[in-house]
Amino acid sequence: MAKHIKSLNDVKDILKPNQPKKHHPSPAAWEDQVFYFLLPDRFSNGNETDQNIYDGSQKGKALGSNDDSNESRAWREAGTRFCGGTLRGLKSKLPYLHDLGITALWIGPIFKQVAWLQTYHGYGVQNFLDVDPRFGTREELQDLVEAAHSMERPMFVILDIILNHCGNVFEYKFHDPVYDRGRTYDVKGFYAAEGDASIPLGPADDSHFPNGAIWPAELQDAASFTRQGRINTSGGWDAFPEYLDGDFFDLKDVALGPSNADNFTPTRALQTLCEAYKYWIAFADIDGYRIDTVKHMGDGPTRYFCSVIHEYAQSIGKERFILMGEVTGGSDKAYETVEATGLDAALGIGNVQENLWKVPRGEADPEWYFGMFRNALYLNKGSHTWYRDKVVTMIDDHDQVWRGDNIGKGRFCSAEGGAELVSSAIMLNLCTLGVPCIYYGTEQAFDGSGNGNGADRYIRETMFGGAFGAFRSKDAHFFNERHEVYQAVSEVTKIRAAEIALRRGRQYLRDISDGEDGEHFGPTKKMGGGRIEGVVAWSRLFAGEEVLCAINTDWKHEKTVWVNIDVDVHPPGSKMQYLSPANGGTVGVEFKAGRSAVKIKVPQGGFVILK
Repeated sequence: MAKHIKSLNDVKDILKPNQPKKHHPSPAAWEDQVFYFLLPDRFSNGNETDQNIYDGSQKGKALGSNDDSNESRAWREAGTRFCGGTLRGLKSKLPYLHDLGITALWIGPIFKQVAWLQTYHGYGVQNFLDVDPRFGTREELQDLVEAAHSMERPMFVILDIILNHCGNVFEYKFHDPVYDRGRTYDVKGFYAAEGDASIPLGPADDSHFPNGAIWPAELQDAASFTRQGRINTSGGWDAFPEYLDGDFFDLKDVALGPSNADNFTPTRALQTLCEAYKYWIAFADIDGYRIDTVKHMGDGPTRYFCSVIHEYAQSIGKERFILMGEVTGGSDKAYETVEATGLDAALGIGNVQENLWKVPRGEADPEWYFGMFRNALYLNKGSHTWYRDKVVTMIDDHDQVWRGDNIGKGRFCSAEGGAELVSSAIMLNLCTLGVPCIYYGTEQAFDGSGNGNGADRYIRETMFGGAFGAFRSKDAHFFNERHEVYQAVSEVTKIRAAEIALRRGRQYLRDISDGEDGEHFGPTKKMGGGRIEGVVAWSRLFAGEEVLCAINTDWKHEKTVWVNIDVDVHPPGSKMQYLSPANGGTVGVEFKAGRSAVKIKVPQGGFVILK
């Protein structure tokens, strides 16, 4: 293979059918997996030692918050730049993730960025056929995937990819043009390596490789870009066709073709990107893609891409290669998009994440969250099981679109009671319908706080420390397998792996009775403007087995309640065993108020699991 990959012609051999390489097979069911999402720049640089592990004393520096010292300013500014995480560092932490119970890695974009910009997040791609040298090399990605596949419990690897836009690779003739329906703006030129727009828009000379223009060369045609200026952020995020054709701030919109999926004809740019992403499957043995900003691509390009990639993956033995799309907005829109485009799953759904956040805090009726999984009748999908692998669920993430800048961004642990409740929140995520995903650092109770202005950087702390460590610290890492939240997550993932009902079972929100005699049962509800301070319980049922789960939204007091369960599975006189805590013993099933019920104790801010 060519050392420097400049065009699709350089990768054509690896994409030929009947290659001798044997690729890692897909899982039998993605809902069996536990995902872990990380930004490679913020995860590990591979230099962590037992001597520099975070012990809490560094928190006393209180960098960032209400502090205008030189040291605090340096900490805040460090969060806007590349911090030094690498693919080699990530590979060194596979045992940490394995012991946590992770079975699928979702890695933020690793592709080459515009060299003179600090797009540490990876969403400003300049070369779709190479790894950014700040993260490592193509071969190091290949080594990482091979190592993940070779673990005692193999891990699948999902790459975060972008089709809607590329990095800031060219300059308009007029400063900061804003979308004006139907208007195409003139372009001064592609940026050269140092950031001056001196390369004419069009096929670029090889002398500009690797840091000038855009690559592969097939994307250098002016027709690859809509060139209609940036989306008007005061209202254009949802305005048609602006949200499809406008730039994401300075990230340039790629012309993918009409949004309508009927009789769709792809552009050359879309065909090029399809070939590029087929290459990464063939070369690195990737198991799936998370597709960024699907809403802004349109159904036509999305369906075409899904068809091409699924067909290619199946041709090399990856029968269930997963394509999960970021579909912001309500659940109805997300599920319609999945149905229309051939995506395997949706994520970034505001009301799912919002309720996963609020239910453990007692800030939302549990029925709001559990009810979303019975909302697909209009799609003729019935209830329960259709959702178990069609939505990726998570509490924290790197954008928090549902909160927005007006609310102010921060991780789950940033609010009062968050650190006390986060284990229960993750347990709710792991033990309810959907494909669960943990955002890096949540298992270490990261709070994502900075100086209160809600900037994305503060929810993108470095796990390895460096200049921008979590909790306003620096130079201390957070790979602490003795942390109580890490331990709790590890316990629940082991139970989930052993109990098929927690992965594939039907789901029912249970009534409770907090009276001593268990005479009056009803749903846990939020009354007025206050918080729920009580137990939320639900069952997962599969093939005649029931697993009962419960969390306590009161982080100050233990709760004892009666919970109704399935009378056919658990008739009065039978028993249930505590799976968590492991030493919880058994409880007898009794007949209460015309139903089978068990009396359980749930620790303050904690959870229990019984079978």
